[in-house]
Amino acid sequence: MIRLSEAHLQAVRDHGISEFPRECCGVLIGDLDDGTKTVTEVRPLPNTFTPSDEFERSAGPITSQNAGEPVGQERRYMVSPDTMFQLMLEERRTKRKVLGFYHSHPDHPARPSEYDRVWAMPWYSYIIVSILQGAPDALTCWVLSDDASEFESEPMEVYCNEN
Repeated sequence: MIRLSEAHLQAVRDHGISEFPRECCGVLIGDLDDGTKTVTEVRPLPNTFTPSDEFERSAGPITSQNAGEPVGQERRYMVSPDTMFQLMLEERRTKRKVLGFYHSHPDHPARPSEYDRVWAMPWYSYIIVSILQGAPDALTCWVLSDDASEFESEPMEVYCNEN
C-alpha cells in the first residue's frame, strides 16, 4: 500500500495538466514502514525521452499502435540515467526512499501500457494520471509483479494533511 496526501495527488494532476499534450513524469519520495510506503515529497522531473526507431525496437515488439514514425513525448517518458543516479545518492544521504514514479497519459486511460511494463521495476509504485483534453481524469496506482509479467493495482490511502 502507498499513503499520500491529497496535496500530493493534486501536484501530480497539476503537473500532468501543465505538460499536456506531452507526458509528464516525476518521483515519489518518502519512507517505508512495515511494508507501507508513505510519500513525503512529489517531485516533478524532466521528461528526457527522445524518439527513435532504435528505442522503439528495444521497448518490445512493433505493434500497429507504434508502427511507422517513432513515438514522442506524447506517448513516452524517460527519467534520465543521471537523474536516477542523483536520486540514489540522495537516498543514501537522506535515508528517504524512492518509492516510485508518476506519469501522465494524455488522452488515454490511467492504465499501464506495454511500454510501461517493459521499463518498470518490481516494488516501485507507479501512479498514472489520465489527462483528457487538458483536464485531469482518473488517477491510479500500480506495482509490477515480482516476475515482471504484469501490473497489479496498488491500494492508495489518501490523507488530508501533509506531514
